[in-house]
Amino acid sequence: MNNYRIGEKIYKTIKELYPINRSLTGDGNRKTLRIFQKISKKLKILEFNSGKKVFDWTIPPEWNVKSAYIESDGKKIINFKKNNLHLVSYSQPIDKIISYKELNKHLYSIKNKPNAIPYITSYYKKRWGFCLAHNDRKKLDKLKSYKVFIDSCFKKKGKLSVGEILIKGRSKKEIILSTNICHPSMVNNELCGPTILAYLAKYFLKANSFFSIRILFLPETIGAISYINKNLKTLKKNFRAGFQITCFGDRGNFSMISTKYNNSYSDKIAKNILKKNKKYKIYKFQECGSDERQYNFPGVNLPVVTLTRTKFGNFKEYHNSMDNLKITNPKTLKESYNFLIDIIDLINFEKTIIFDMKNKNKLVNIKLVKSKFDKIKVFSTTKCEPFLSKRNLYRNISKNYLTNDEFLMFNLLYYGDGNSISSIANILSAKSQKLYKIAKLLEKNKLVKLSN
Repeated sequence: MNNYRIGEKIYKTIKELYPINRSLTGDGNRKTLRIFQKISKKLKILEFNSGKKVFDWTIPPEWNVKSAYIESDGKKIINFKKNNLHLVSYSQPIDKIISYKELNKHLYSIKNKPNAIPYITSYYKKRWGFCLAHNDRKKLDKLKSYKVFIDSCFKKKGKLSVGEILIKGRSKKEIILSTNICHPSMVNNELCGPTILAYLAKYFLKANSFFSIRILFLPETIGAISYINKNLKTLKKNFRAGFQITCFGDRGNFSMISTKYNNSYSDKIAKNILKKNKKYKIYKFQECGSDERQYNFPGVNLPVVTLTRTKFGNFKEYHNSMDNLKITNPKTLKESYNFLIDIIDLINFEKTIIFDMKNKNKLVNIKLVKSKFDKIKVFSTTKCEPFLSKRNLYRNISKNYLTNDEFLMFNLLYYGDGNSISSIANILSAKSQKLYKIAKLLEKNKLVKLSN
């Protein structure tokens, strides 16, 4: 593109953003959005009240941290101010001297990545904890006592902040570009995506796009659900194509996660641009894990594709302190920036094409052996994902993988728009009987309806 220094500008902004502590809510998110406002003055900061019910969820209290550390013999051996990944996100305040045995219950490290600090969250269950490199954990003296101090606060009347840029085109139909701002000091996941989009907005404000462009900077899951809850009617009315941008700054090949039925206009456009590269990867929707889950959910049904380079969970730096400024460079960032311009330019070029979406909510061309599960259809009862943790159906502290039962449970909900147990089992390569048991558990919790 014409701005040959764009990669350097994006990298410089990422470097500025890197030390800021971000989470679902808090001052760090607002500070981050204000920095993006300097790049694109069209950005609006929208705020949702803590305690507000949004579909099946409730926006949590606003969380901020002033200081957090572990001290031994008068020396701070773990310090939040040196790296904000040291603190479990949404930790409660504490000021106490405790034994190593008690402290060890609240420590998190990664054995097979002994020099990396893990990224751990506990948004919806009150606890406190610290994260550290496993090699440093092994050095702790088991006979000593330790002072643990966390100066954090929870504002019940706080706010959840999101960013929105609406660039009006000649058409009211919109291209949605969505990304996340809730991750603390990690670069690929997730500073690259939002920073690239901030500069992309600046570019398209001058580019006279045919379609309008809506760019969203959201805390993952709860931010997307809050925004969709308020704006679903507008989003559905004006939707042309949509893309979730995540893990978009490493040196991996460009990749995508298809929409739920892999037959949308968003899929078509993404594949056309991907295939211009020698190497690329297309993942099925079942490998989802970002906000494409909310956009594609029954009742919302916005066919949003996820665009990424190395997919989340597939690179060694994922959710740990190795995801730092060394993972990217200006050249790679410029490639990612230009990739998104190519996506939007192609949509604008194809403005006369009308894509047939009649079958977007049906599984097609699937041959099944007749069974009793052919007639049992699944209907999800919520818009966007339900809050599973409050029903004890899902863990309340973050991990980097799903168990098989969790994978089946989530996908039952995603495909719960009138598909049969047999059809969903075929898509997931699962046994219908197993899927039916999970469906009955969801039905018991009033999260799906089963009909014959």
